[in-house]
Amino acid sequence: MSGVPLFNLAPNLTVSRLCLGSMSFGEQNTLAESFQLMDQAFHAGINFFDSAEMYPVPQRAHTCGRSEECLGRWISQRKIPRDSLVIATKVAGPSGQMTWIRGGPKCLDAANITEAIDNSLLRMQMDYIDLYQIHWPDRYVPMFGETEYDPVQQYASISIDEQLEALSAAVKAGKIRYVGLSNETPYGLMKFIQVAEKYASHLKIVSLQNSYSLLCRTFDSAMAECCHQESISLLAYSPLAMGILSGKYFSPGGGPTEARLNLFKGKYSEGESRYNLSKKIIKAATMEYLDIAKTYGLHPVSLAIAFVLRHPLVASAVFGATKSWQLQEVLNACKIELASEVIEDINKIHLRFPNPCP
Repeated sequence: MSGVPLFNLAPNLTVSRLCLGSMSFGEQNTLAESFQLMDQAFHAGINFFDSAEMYPVPQRAHTCGRSEECLGRWISQRKIPRDSLVIATKVAGPSGQMTWIRGGPKCLDAANITEAIDNSLLRMQMDYIDLYQIHWPDRYVPMFGETEYDPVQQYASISIDEQLEALSAAVKAGKIRYVGLSNETPYGLMKFIQVAEKYASHLKIVSLQNSYSLLCRTFDSAMAECCHQESISLLAYSPLAMGILSGKYFSPGGGPTEARLNLFKGKYSEGESRYNLSKKIIKAATMEYLDIAKTYGLHPVSLAIAFVLRHPLVASAVFGATKSWQLQEVLNACKIELASEVIEDINKIHLRFPNPCP
């Protein structure tokens, strides 16, 4: 394998700087198509694959878990050495909607975390998970486009101590190697790190998977300082802002009918609330970034991915692809270095349109 740069995320955990997300596997992509995409990614030098127990999206009872199953079957059928891959997945936080996942799931207590880990291992047909992440916090936090914390919405939640004790037990049992957080706040990250010191001899939080793109740079405020000071790496998800930054939704007719925001219109609230092109500020900012790409002779995908990868705290960009040519565009992007004048122009747009997709 060659072509994609590597990053040392933790001791004995080297990841490719591109991470193929599997949230389309089992929904937009058939098993055969998923295999083809993973083959292409692996042979190009990607060793890092990300999933979640709730995938694919949009989440539905009869498809839940298929993404992990696709990933596990690919590894098994292709006979890929397990130690040549870094497999990440996630436990779903509280959700009254997904009643098919442990009855809600109502909370992230020890029993829920343990059951989720065991189920993921069964679906993926493997003995251990390299990076296990809490998909979103058990406690109330503003997420998926919300930006303001409302103390009135706080509810009783499972203690971070209990969550980490369950994860610590899984590490001791050899079920998971490292722990990561996702959709977290600076407070949450620091609190998890503080509590994790109890288990410092064997439990290590190594990553934060939050949104980061040209349209969402909220990480760069308080969270960036926390990650820098605590040696936590960012796994930047939605580097293409759910495909908006590729420019495909600006083609005649509003883009391909099979594009996610068109295919699942009205069925994927988490994505639509954040990446809504009917909001003038999102459309205006995106158009200006697309103009920058055109001015400098760059593919829009190259501009978006290269911008994310140049960040000193980003270990890997977590992206999705449903077509071979989309995957190839991202692979091409990791070879691009943006000139200083490109960054200057990007920052000028950011000053006028700060974080339209938080």
